[in-house]
Amino acid sequence: MKVKGLRWTIIGLIFLATVINYIDRSALGIMWGGIDKEGTIAHSLQLTKDDYALILNIFMVFYALGQLFSGKLFDKVGTRIGYVISIGVWGISSFLHSTVSGLFSLGFFRSTLGISEAGNWPGAVKSNAEWFPIKERAIAQGLFNAGASIGSVVAPPLIAALFVAFGWRITFMVIGSFGILWVIPWLLINKAGPKKHPWITPEEQKFILEGQSKADQDATEDTKGKSLKEILSFKESWAVVIGRFFLEPIWWLFVGWMPIYLFDVYGFNVKEVGMFLWVPYVGAAIGSIAGGYVSGKIIAKTNSIDKGRKTTIFIGGIIMLLGLIATVLMGNTAEKFVAIVFVVLFGFQFAISNVQTLPSDFFSGKSVGSLAGLGGMIGVFSVIVMNFLVPIVVKNFSYTPIFVAIAIFVPLGVGAIYFFARNIKSVEE
Repeated sequence: MKVKGLRWTIIGLIFLATVINYIDRSALGIMWGGIDKEGTIAHSLQLTKDDYALILNIFMVFYALGQLFSGKLFDKVGTRIGYVISIGVWGISSFLHSTVSGLFSLGFFRSTLGISEAGNWPGAVKSNAEWFPIKERAIAQGLFNAGASIGSVVAPPLIAALFVAFGWRITFMVIGSFGILWVIPWLLINKAGPKKHPWITPEEQKFILEGQSKADQDATEDTKGKSLKEILSFKESWAVVIGRFFLEPIWWLFVGWMPIYLFDVYGFNVKEVGMFLWVPYVGAAIGSIAGGYVSGKIIAKTNSIDKGRKTTIFIGGIIMLLGLIATVLMGNTAEKFVAIVFVVLFGFQFAISNVQTLPSDFFSGKSVGSLAGLGGMIGVFSVIVMNFLVPIVVKNFSYTPIFVAIAIFVPLGVGAIYFFARNIKSVEE
């Protein structure tokens, strides 16, 4: 049996995994509520906003470590088995949130959720490098990243509806089951890479392999990946590391704190958060696909990976910066704030699909996951620092200094990519 467009089926499964990923990770914030809001997680377990910040950072610390660990894991065992391990553990972890009785047990299952969910990102970058020619990788990464946005769109109304109908414990059981079930079609369809998959057509196989770098074409199963020390000896690798250090907090601020912001500033309840929270992620989903499309078109027209990546990252950076300035100057109502965040997350995803593609532009085979994981880990450690600062800054001032800080991060992140990667191309040729 031959399947036309098999690469799009593979990225479709990873897109679905990413939707599930964001449903699982969003559930805690949406159902947290407040200690005075009956039936919410905070009320049931008698936990405070400081406890929430701690739980958020427990997740982020293990998510950061998981980025580095899973990057190496995927490079070692391959994307097929790597995804089975990653999503299997995070599905079970999400399900077991239903059993928690306090801060310790909740923190434990957030840690296992974080370390396993992290594998989705280096895994996707590696899979896209295997299954797509260079000119299509940004659109593939954009489709994958759109899963994060669609998951964030679906999560608030879905989780709010389940919460209202069944309570938070059963909600965790339901959403945790999604990841476990996903493993079945993944194993059935993703039998091997494009060089050996029995279902791939000769035309698609040729299109994929001839559109990759020479280093990718020459790589075999016995080809060894570079060590992290070797990877970091290339100046271009620091474009990924420093760029993601400054850019990641922009996304994570809204993912982690926007529900709490709506609870605090506008007095929302869980149902109202479900009605509003999904809107900005529509912008993010559109930005993911648009950024990949624009980058691919520029590369096809100019035959320059450098122009395609940098132009798209620069445009996304401008949109983010203007949007973050607007949150301070114009976001004085819930409706205005949500609309502005729509723009910010559009800009972020427009740019980040191309930032996340850089490891596969620089390296081949068994080094891609390692650099993607390292960049993700460094970016998440930046987010952890921010998560510690947010409750302190908000308690003593307001959310405004946080928005100002991440606005400053935008030119620093984009500038790092321009500075360290003077010409985006394979460093192995």
